[in-house]
Amino acid sequence: MSIIGAIILVLSLVGIDQIIKYFVIEYLKPIGVFDFIDGFIQFRYVENTGAVFGSFATHTALLTVVSIILLGVTIYFLISQKNKSKLVSVTLLLMIAGGIGNIIDRIRLHYVVDYIEPTFIDFAVFNFADCLITVGAFILMAYLIVDIVKDSKKSKSVKDNEFLQEDAVAEDESN
Repeated sequence: MSIIGAIILVLSLVGIDQIIKYFVIEYLKPIGVFDFIDGFIQFRYVENTGAVFGSFATHTALLTVVSIILLGVTIYFLISQKNKSKLVSVTLLLMIAGGIGNIIDRIRLHYVVDYIEPTFIDFAVFNFADCLITVGAFILMAYLIVDIVKDSKKSKSVKDNEFLQEDAVAEDESN
């Protein structure tokens, strides 16, 4: 993906995140909860000063700094990677866009606006940016696992070939 394409993707996703959060603040905050699909999902306005599942709620400034550092590391990894796949690039861009969306909230509001609440399970309230980060991370993990399995099969195949070649050489020498 080109740099311009990457920037457009990230800015578009951050824009979508911030537009959704604007409407959540304008229309959901006054009512608190809106039942979207009964028994499955509702929209609940939450001001999350913490991290995952509201952890570290009293350390908003620290979370902002840590988030910015992680964002920087991800951007560095994306830029510095020499032989990368388009899938890895896209997953990192999803994670970067989600990180930027939540960092904007932390800096501007001193909390992250969360609003998606699954009601069929006991789970934290989250937002679009969290979805971007999570989807990107899961796809990246799946890609890395598949890559590791492929490498281990390739390595095993190379070792088997070396073993067979050594056997053939030994057999030739004995004849």
